[in-house]
Amino acid sequence: MNISEFLDGISEVAIAGHVHPDGDCVGSCLGLYIYLKENYPQLHVRIYLEELKPEFVFLQYANEVRTVYDGSEKPDLLILNDVSSADRVGVAAAAMDDAKNILCFDHHKTNTETFTWKFNMPDMSSASEVVWNFLDPLKVSRACAEALYLGIVHDTGVFQYSCTSPETMRTAALLMEKGIEASRIIDETYYQKTWAQKHMLGVVLSGCRLHRNGTCISAIVSKQLMRENQVEAGDLDGIVAQMRSTAGVDTAVFLYEAEDGVWKVSLRSRQNIDVSVIAQYFGGGGHARAAGCTVEGDPESILQQILAKTAEQTESVHACD
Repeated sequence: MNISEFLDGISEVAIAGHVHPDGDCVGSCLGLYIYLKENYPQLHVRIYLEELKPEFVFLQYANEVRTVYDGSEKPDLLILNDVSSADRVGVAAAAMDDAKNILCFDHHKTNTETFTWKFNMPDMSSASEVVWNFLDPLKVSRACAEALYLGIVHDTGVFQYSCTSPETMRTAALLMEKGIEASRIIDETYYQKTWAQKHMLGVVLSGCRLHRNGTCISAIVSKQLMRENQVEAGDLDGIVAQMRSTAGVDTAVFLYEAEDGVWKVSLRSRQNIDVSVIAQYFGGGGHARAAGCTVEGDPESILQQILAKTAEQTESVHACD
């Protein structure tokens, strides 16, 4: 199928992603936005996301991202990218009530929502890869390719995660053939970190704990600890992936306090634990190897419940041996 099949009789299009947009959310949304602007000049297209991280603003038309949806321009078609559930739509949540039709491009196995059209492909690396499959490759510009490549890079951990397939690599190659600066995108948006991020990484890693015979690693960051180190929540990005890379560790559990007594939980695993099952239990979602949720309560109690859930999965596997 092609995106053009959903545009007949359409004049107003809104594109939106999830709360706290990551590289894939930004890449898929801006990539599609660029494609529609360049190939369908008759459309009035708008894009709604929370304020972009500084490393993403190099993308073309990043300055056109709207951070507020006021309902004054009701879309004929709302396109949701990388959105696994309706309650995770970001600044354009109200557009779901205003839109005549909703089209969703996603890749989360936990997505059970019903939209006018939904193309959820959990076997694909990213929403950016899903979007690519609905575009005409000959009409994809370098600017569009940059955005989609960024999205794929971030959700695959620079092609190292298990979600990276041969098809993912073929897609990345086709995007590179558009003349993008692939190495710069990887270095400046994925690997490059601020001093505050590097400092906090050291603080968190020095306080990590091992559980379950060294197969699980955890860390808890309170608002007080963030204040003491003069960092914001955004400075914690990427820490859980570094935790997971510890030798002998299969599962990483990272909690940080978003509001008083409200904890954001990031879960990562290598191969034995499906963390999406754990996240769903707490009202969240995600992928088998990367998932998250938000939980209110005592962080130690939350951690122990998560560890118990990993134990249940381990025991279930052993019972089948």
